[in-house]
Order: sequence, then C-alpha cells, then structure tokens
Amino acid sequence: MADMIEQKYTAQEAEDRLKRLDPRTLALIGKLEEEHALTKGEYVELLGGMGDESAILLAEKARRIREEIYGKEVFVRGIIEFSNVCKNDCYYCGIRKDNDKVERYRLTDEQIMECCEIGHESGYRTFVLQSGEDGHYTDEVLGDLVSRIHDKYIDCAITLSVGERSRESYQYLYDAGADRYLLRHETADEAHYNRLHPAEMSWRHRMNCLSELREIGYDVGAGMMVGSPYQTPEDLAEDLLFVGEFKPEMCGIGPFIPHRDTPFRDKPSGTLEQTLYLLSIIRLIHPHVLLPSTTALGTIDPLGREKGVLAGANVVMPNLSPGQTRRQYELYDNKICMDDDAVQCRSCMDFRMRSIGYELVVDRGDYRR
Repeated sequence: MADMIEQKYTAQEAEDRLKRLDPRTLALIGKLEEEHALTKGEYVELLGGMGDESAILLAEKARRIREEIYGKEVFVRGIIEFSNVCKNDCYYCGIRKDNDKVERYRLTDEQIMECCEIGHESGYRTFVLQSGEDGHYTDEVLGDLVSRIHDKYIDCAITLSVGERSRESYQYLYDAGADRYLLRHETADEAHYNRLHPAEMSWRHRMNCLSELREIGYDVGAGMMVGSPYQTPEDLAEDLLFVGEFKPEMCGIGPFIPHRDTPFRDKPSGTLEQTLYLLSIIRLIHPHVLLPSTTALGTIDPLGREKGVLAGANVVMPNLSPGQTRRQYELYDNKICMDDDAVQCRSCMDFRMRSIGYELVVDRGDYRR
C-alpha cells in the first residue's frame, strides 16, 4: 500500500480508483476534507476502511492541503540528545530508569554549543534540545543553556523536549528564550495511558502540562505512538479528536517499535501503512500543523521518511548529537543514523527530499497560522 502513494495516475485511472473505493469511506474522506472533523464513531469507521485506495486518496488530499500552505518546503530541525538520564519508567522506552544496561551520559554545555555551531553552519535554524527527565537540569542550569543558545543564534528557534515540569519551570525556560516545547501526549485515552506507564505517572498531569505550555505562549507539539501495545481503533479516534480540539502547532506521530530491554520487548511494532494513513488524516484535520516524518518511520522502512512527506508531513528531524553518545540514546531497537555525522545527516536528507520533488529549506520553519 505505501509504495502506491508515490505513483502518478491519469484522470481516468483516478476515476476508476474512486469507483473501487467503498462509498462510505469515500464519504467520510470527503466530509473530513470539507469540515476538518469527524465524530469518534466516524474516525473509527475511517480507520477500519484503511486500504490501498483510501490511503492513496487521503495522501493526495493531504499533499494538496500541505502545499497550499507550505508549498514544497520541508523544514529541518536538528535534534541534540543531551542527556539519557531519566527518572521515569515508561514501559516502552529504552532509556527508562530501570534499564540498567544503558550507559548513562550528559553532554557538557560546551558539547551542546558545538552541536549548535555545526548545525548552524549546516543550515539548521531550529535546535531541539531533547533529554530524559533528568533532575540535574534545574531551571537555572537549563535556563542558562537556553539563554546562551538564544543569544548566540538569534536567527534560530529553540525547542525543548524535556518532559513534565512545573508551570513555573515552563515559564522560566520560556523567558530564557525557548520558543517551542514538544511533549507527546502518547495517547488521549486515560485507561490506555495507564497501561503504558507506571502508576506514579498521570495522564491528567500530562494533559495539564500541555495546557499550561499553551497558556504560557509556547508553540506546542503533541503526538502519539501508532500501534502501541493495547491500542484500539477507539483509542486512535480519541487521539484524532484531541488533535482537532487542541490543535497543537506540531504533532509528532511514529510507529511503536519495541526495545529489547523493556517490558514491551515482545510486542509487535506499529506499521508503516497505518502511520502514513494517520499522517494524512491529521493533515486534513489540522491543515496548518507542522507534521514530522519521523526517524521511526525511516527505521521500519528505508524510504519511510520520504513516504511520510508524500503522505502530508512537512518536517524532518536529523540528529546533531555527537556520534559517541547516539547509541546510548536508543529509545527503540535498530534506530537509524547512529553512525552518521551531522553534516552527513543534513546532506542525506536534502538528497532524499529532492528525490521526491521537495526541498529542505534554511528556515526556522515557523507554524503558519
């Protein structure tokens, strides 16, 4: 199914394709395109109608909407994984607290600034500082780092992805110069959330953090895993309702991929096909959203990131982290690009996007309201 998204069709072939599509699924896609919303039951129906024909049609509509707003531009964010220390024990995560096989590290401020320098010279204008929930990074420690980056690279956006913190902490970091914050909601269903996390973690607290980030003024990124353990079509429908209601400036979704040292080591991965299908649906729900084609997509398929862009995504996130620490920040098994340096990653991604008719741009890649 995913390979078919890349094909071109004559008008007659497109008409024949529509005739083969289930009328109910066709009607739901039409309603979603026009109204940018469905009911929960209708989302469940649309997910149940996933197949080659519906995926192709959704991807075509998603590309058209994305290009009306963002053109053929694909925005690039440079991820700097600066610490793999984490206080949490999320059941799916390779750097969870109880995984004693992980070699823990923290980058020095100088190493982080060097990553930014290499990234800036390579055309990155957004830096994503990502870590586990590491108590070493108090507001003052992290805020000083954010201020240094902000002062030196005034033409760049700073995105934080450091988990759940207090409202006061979020405000402090925002005042220090952070522009955006990524905090995946993981799942919009509380019962499902509880099956993915230990009892000390709270779905309500996660959702409250997202609301506080929005109130402070951040551009907020949410998102979920596709095909995570115990996930049902109803769970995914709740996720889609949440995206439509909260309207995050960015929505990062990717397939669940198990890690060998977690309780979910034997659970099946999410699929490329369902992830692409959901990317297209999210683009129709929230046309202006910044939608990444994730490294996880490239991990389960060699052309996964290209296919993600062809399904409606418009952001890619290569790694700026030092090569010696990348293998210690393994959230899931077989993560790609572990041995590429930052310049190689940028060059490779530029070639990949040009190969499908898109262009990486030297741009902050701001959300277009």
